[in-house]
Amino acid sequence: MRKYYTRPCNFFYGSNSKKLIKKNFSLPLCGESSISFNQVEIYERNKNNVKSKIININNIKKLPSTIKKKVSKDLKKITAKRKFLKNKSHLLMGIINMTPDSFSDGGKFNSYNKAIKRIKDMILSGADIIDVGGESTRPGSKIIDEKKELERVKKILNKFKKNFPKILLSIDTRKSLVMDHAIKKKVDIINDVSCFEFDQNSFKSVSSKNLWKIIHHMQGTPQTMQINPKYNDVLLDIYDFFENQIKKFKLDKYKKKLILDPGIGFGKNLKHNLIILNKISLFHSLGFPILIGTSRKKFIEKISGNYDTKERIGGTLSSVLYSYLQGIKIFRVHNVKEIKQGILVFENLLNK
Repeated sequence: MRKYYTRPCNFFYGSNSKKLIKKNFSLPLCGESSISFNQVEIYERNKNNVKSKIININNIKKLPSTIKKKVSKDLKKITAKRKFLKNKSHLLMGIINMTPDSFSDGGKFNSYNKAIKRIKDMILSGADIIDVGGESTRPGSKIIDEKKELERVKKILNKFKKNFPKILLSIDTRKSLVMDHAIKKKVDIINDVSCFEFDQNSFKSVSSKNLWKIIHHMQGTPQTMQINPKYNDVLLDIYDFFENQIKKFKLDKYKKKLILDPGIGFGKNLKHNLIILNKISLFHSLGFPILIGTSRKKFIEKISGNYDTKERIGGTLSSVLYSYLQGIKIFRVHNVKEIKQGILVFENLLNK
């Protein structure tokens, strides 16, 4: 079966972008005039055979009718505003791991007092969202009992909205017991790396709830995901995964409350991660906000070699800014203040 995909490309920024939109030379990306594009890359997939071509948006009308219809439909989603961002140019999701074994900060914040201090620091540093987790999902990590996981995060969940009413709360969990408790405590976002497949009750817990759900891609499980991951075409395979997961919410009146996360480092080797980051703008054609989590990930070490550092701030920031150039605006990070500083300086340079 032949299938087509549309990726916006050839971007313009700042005042130049706004001028070009007014002249109908380019189209706004995700409803924002500060980033626009005037070309699209059209992928054609026939079984395992993939080819692509880049065309100017003015030449879409010359395409064969079937392709033109698909590309035009995609363009409506690509140019539609993302409500999750509201009026912000970007959002930072600060990570709080209340675990003894997370890959970069295990044991640092796994008590209530340490976690609260860390959350306050991240908010002062510019975090818009706090993502609380009680189970490590690093490569090779072990599954823990759901009651133990809930016990780790329960006190934070119980008091979060009272202490930080203006900050979005996200729960990083694969278990319905933890999700159900978080929902009772007015959580704003459910972040399940298994995309609601680990626990058979998790989809039921979230599908009809008025909150944001992250559609996260992972090949395999945390125990197996980095053992020789393979794809026919990593970019298009993840797109198809997103598309199929979105369809599961078709009867949900809150279907629009979805966020897409391609899962950098979750069942991907270095080449896979780089392909995703290089052409991540493809996922805009699904019409939902996109989040990425590159913070301190292993691919940074593989690229930097002898120049690797413990916190990998340089590699994290470069991947964040490169993604920002493609219209990605939600970033899950450990070093909130440094990433915030980098984005603010970058935005000012870009928008002049």
